[in-house]
Amino acid sequence: MIGGITALLVCQLAGEVLVRLLNLPVPGPVIGMVLLFLALAARRRAAPEELGRTADGLLSNLGLLFVPAGVGVVLHLPLLARDWAPLSLAVLAGTLAAIALTGRIAQALLRKNPG
Repeated sequence: MIGGITALLVCQLAGEVLVRLLNLPVPGPVIGMVLLFLALAARRRAAPEELGRTADGLLSNLGLLFVPAGVGVVLHLPLLARDWAPLSLAVLAGTLAAIALTGRIAQALLRKNPG
């Protein structure tokens, strides 16, 4: 489990460093996740079992990771009440765009590999 956590944290650190060096408008953990994906894709094998166990352990406690977000929402309720319309529009538009993009990617992948 230590090796899996280390791999995840190294990828996150590399993402943070790249974001700071290149002044990217993307969070460092997102870049780190892309780096992890690229590293696993380059292996052309299944992910190491230890990394899988670590990921499963984190995902089983995913609910705890939403506590800070919930606290932030409660803390900023007056702001949310004031700006509910543009926030709702942004959430709706982002959700629809994500669904459409996911559908397009799925169609392209199914066309490429119908099996």
